[in-house]
Amino acid sequence: MPVYAVKTTASQERTVADMIVNREQPEIHAVLAPDSLTSYVMVEADDHAIIERVLDEIPHARSIVPGQSSLAEVEHFLSPKPDVEGIAEGDIIELIAGPFKGEKAQVQRIDEGKDQVTVELYEATVPIPVTVRGDQIRVLDSEER
Repeated sequence: MPVYAVKTTASQERTVADMIVNREQPEIHAVLAPDSLTSYVMVEADDHAIIERVLDEIPHARSIVPGQSSLAEVEHFLSPKPDVEGIAEGDIIELIAGPFKGEKAQVQRIDEGKDQVTVELYEATVPIPVTVRGDQIRVLDSEER
């Protein structure tokens, strides 16, 4: 089944995707508006003619990008990226949520399966390992860079 890219107005991807879905066209099988893809919506449909007809009625939908893609080419948008990806042991981070918000720490251990990081706070007089979720930290300094 071919997948087509639809150009949209910036920040209107979700709105356009919802409007396409609400048209309930049997020829349109799936609509995807990934957060990592700005100004585009991916539409799985039988052919581009049906998408063109639907887009005529939808505000913020600009055009169809010429050509088509396969499901394999957009597959990486279907699984979420773990928050701890790109973080390495030894990185200096800042906690941006939770009881230690604003504290700086060094990464000691990473658990990608649970999307958690164990850090050691800098300001603590006694080193205490603290385990936090990957979305609660921001990398300040990475040893790999």
